Amino acid sequence: MGPDRGKPEQAADVEGLLTGALALAREETGTTVWFALRLGPTTFGVFDAFGSDEDRTAHLQGRIAAALMDNAPKLPAEAPEILPVDILAAKLA
Repeated sequence: MGPDRGKPEQAADVEGLLTGALALAREETGTTVWFALRLGPTTFGVFDAFGSDEDRTAHLQGRIAAALMDNAPKLPAEAPEILPVDILAAKLA
């Protein structure tokens, strides 16, 4: 998911929504990496990775995406943007 700018008065709510989603991400066996990010005072993002396209689709149709989209009208100043990318190279510990 690309950066989303929250309304200044709602930044804590966006942060809470994203940190609370960690438990849901841990339940997704096909989600191999999941990070919730604060990029600025009111700018947030999520970086996640998957073992396959099917795992990515399952995630995008799962509980985290549903929670974000359900809350999107009342939290961010801009609609969430989902940007799927293909990793060309990576270094993991």
